[in-house]
Amino acid sequence: MDKCLVTGAAGFIGSHLVEKLVASGFFVVGIDSFTNYYSQQQKKRNIEEFINLPNVTFHSVDILFDDLHSLVKDIDYCFHLAGEPGVRLSWGQTFQNYLHQNVFTTQKLLESLKGTSIKKFIYASSSSVYGACDLPMKEVNQPKPISPYGVTKLAAEQICHAYWHNHKIPFVALRYFTVYGPRQRPDMAFSRMIKCLEIGELFYVYGDGKQTRDFTYVDDIVDATISAAKSGACGEVINTGGGSRANIIEIINLLEKISDRKLNFEHIEGQKGDPSDTLADLEKATRYLNYQSKTHLEQGLKNQFQWFREYGK
Repeated sequence: MDKCLVTGAAGFIGSHLVEKLVASGFFVVGIDSFTNYYSQQQKKRNIEEFINLPNVTFHSVDILFDDLHSLVKDIDYCFHLAGEPGVRLSWGQTFQNYLHQNVFTTQKLLESLKGTSIKKFIYASSSSVYGACDLPMKEVNQPKPISPYGVTKLAAEQICHAYWHNHKIPFVALRYFTVYGPRQRPDMAFSRMIKCLEIGELFYVYGDGKQTRDFTYVDDIVDATISAAKSGACGEVINTGGGSRANIIEIINLLEKISDRKLNFEHIEGQKGDPSDTLADLEKATRYLNYQSKTHLEQGLKNQFQWFREYGK
């Protein structure tokens, strides 16, 4: 069976990816550094379904400081999902964390793969590389990120390109658009809304709440990520969006309907680095990956809400 390395394997998207790869017959080497960006308990719960399966090995590894050569040996596919997430915390002194976890780790991982027979390196990038631009966001647009986080994700894309051009490491960078679903990080908006609905806390809406996002369900993201590995695409950046564009007030209304509760919220000042709107142009995803979003926003929110009631508290 083909052997995959998944970085960030205990995270929100990474744990879903591992489960799908295992179910599809791959042997998976999962690594995670268990940074304290969010609850270690949640990360450990994310992996408990697969950590003891016979075609999975899991390692607590810091890419920057640990030796990677034994882990990348005989790897067919590398899915690089590890990184420091979040736009709002990427300013100021914490920017160095984003450099280390998004840029330096990517370079070290690619360096360790030089001379191997890897079939594809998949890098999990972000719509944040676009910044504020016309919609829909197209891969041919010149990226102009407006947050330090977006700058580091774009830098990592460029490092992937350099290693492809000079060392023939075949890569695809997938620009994920606002992923949601079960196991979503607790700092993300949907998770915070659901928690506030469940326990009656006040939710803070940044700005007027009319900013829109192209929300993408996690199962659709995972399918696109595996398709990118199997595809003939190489040296490409490809959008992966959900086609479920909505604003924050519309999301609140949907969650109130799903929960049969009212959310107590207040508006506060908007956050620097957040674009007003995002929407993915999916022509390349359709062409290269045969990608089509399958999960409607309301159904995806129901799934996330139900997961929170069972596991998220």
